[in-house]
Amino acid sequence: MGRELIMALFLSLSLLSVPFAAEAAGIRHYKWEVKYEYKSQDCYKKLAITINGRTPGPTIEARVNDTVVVELKNSLLTENVAIHWHGIRQKGTPWFDGTAGVTQCPIVPGDTFVYKFVVDRPGTYLYHAHYGLQREAGLNGMIRVLLPPGESEPYTYDHDRSILLTDWYHQSTYEQATGLSSLPFVWVGEPQSLLIHGKGKFDCSTPGLKSGLCNTTNPECSPYVITVVPGKTYRLRIGSLTSLAALSFEIEGHTMTVVEADGHNVKPFVVKNLFIYSGETYSVLIKADQAPTRNYWAVSKVVSRNSTTPNGLAIFNYYPNHPRRSPPTVPPIGPAWNDVAPRLAQGEAMKARQGYILPPPQISDRVIVMLNTQNRINGYTRWSVNNVSYNLPDTPYLIAVKDRLNHIFDQTPPPDGYDSQNYDIFSIANNTNATTSSSIYKLQFNSTVDIILQNANTMNPNNSETHPWHLHGHDFWVMGYGQGKFDINSDPKKYNLVNPIMKNTVSVQPYGWTALRFVADNPGVWAFHCHIEAHFYLGMGVVLEEGVEMLGRYPTSITGCGDTKGYRRP
Repeated sequence: MGRELIMALFLSLSLLSVPFAAEAAGIRHYKWEVKYEYKSQDCYKKLAITINGRTPGPTIEARVNDTVVVELKNSLLTENVAIHWHGIRQKGTPWFDGTAGVTQCPIVPGDTFVYKFVVDRPGTYLYHAHYGLQREAGLNGMIRVLLPPGESEPYTYDHDRSILLTDWYHQSTYEQATGLSSLPFVWVGEPQSLLIHGKGKFDCSTPGLKSGLCNTTNPECSPYVITVVPGKTYRLRIGSLTSLAALSFEIEGHTMTVVEADGHNVKPFVVKNLFIYSGETYSVLIKADQAPTRNYWAVSKVVSRNSTTPNGLAIFNYYPNHPRRSPPTVPPIGPAWNDVAPRLAQGEAMKARQGYILPPPQISDRVIVMLNTQNRINGYTRWSVNNVSYNLPDTPYLIAVKDRLNHIFDQTPPPDGYDSQNYDIFSIANNTNATTSSSIYKLQFNSTVDIILQNANTMNPNNSETHPWHLHGHDFWVMGYGQGKFDINSDPKKYNLVNPIMKNTVSVQPYGWTALRFVADNPGVWAFHCHIEAHFYLGMGVVLEEGVEMLGRYPTSITGCGDTKGYRRP
């Protein structure tokens, strides 16, 4: 009771504070205003969604078991908003997961909403918009959770830096959403730029640009600079919140040692370039051990798509060289976009670090096979799971399940699999039975669940895409990867039951499969979806429910939409 009183008093006092994180009694308080501002992140002027005028937004810094309080004012004027705390499991606070339509009603223009949750593990995490396509408009940032005082990592470094990788479109999210939802279908296309911590460079001599929109001398789009002192070792926390692109990231002339993935310690392995998919985070150690008389390129590059997007460039600056001094070399061109082997090899190289292994349950209680399909439903292009394309209801699932509002969503359970014997994953499928649904997977509390993500051909010949899948509210063990069609009889025998890495986001490669295992031990309703913005928007996701009856009353702040319009009363 005393702690609650202190917290309430602190919160009331902190409303008067400046919009920076304050630290007191394990509470990290942030006061954010979300609004549109004109930005020239890649030299091209366009509207971006900012937090206190910044994109990426401020990095949240906290220690294990701290309470993070984010007081968010929606000043978008014409748009709702919600922010998801990506990788934070929200134990006991599922209503603050920040997923509009799943765990809360969106925050309407002019309203202030308070998110309050505990960060219960060290590591590198993310936050981003989870409403419509807003994530790609710049509403994103990183979360850094440090160990308790006196504890140390199983590796050493001199300095700690965060780098957020994104892609950047010049079209507005409204234009993109309209194209995706129209007949004829209009795809979003490839991004115009890759940004390294909010900075990129678009070619302002591109024909057809309106005068005054693009300016290469704008300091906003000067390359991002990572300054290092010769001989020192740096922990680079690298996160990706691209809306479409899978990336390779490298620093010219240097190798990187991977030590953390999605908050879990990795058995260290060395890479020249790091493959990173939307929603993933990694920590790598890099030593400034090259010739200190010059600067070096840091490069992000699109992989898994035959993309027209130019590489993102930043400067790895050896002190005391001038930070704006361009390296004397041509930037590395990066790996071939369609070379799947090294991407699979990186996934398979990732194991839990000795001393930090949390062994998975040896068997599962339920197996759900999820075929990633693209199809047409009533003429409209959709992405689907087992030929079921997901539609969000107007009332959040968490409220609907808790209050037994069964009319809100389809009560017929979604399929646990597909006709794998007769389905040819290598050719365009007819998929005449494709449908839309708002049904959810009800999981037995504390049961062990296996999910097999199976990739297939899209509606284009000889085309299968890479999908990064993110699970809210949980970490899962990555049990294995494979190429071709998953064999439920033989492939589970090859699972890594000894030291599999735990993650919250994982990729499934073209014409391949990925197997993951988790324990349904977090009461709530949780999204599991492809982290490509347009794919999730077009239905490529599911919702899982477990143990909701164990939850106490949800805060009324998450209500106000659909059937909950009358819930907010004084």
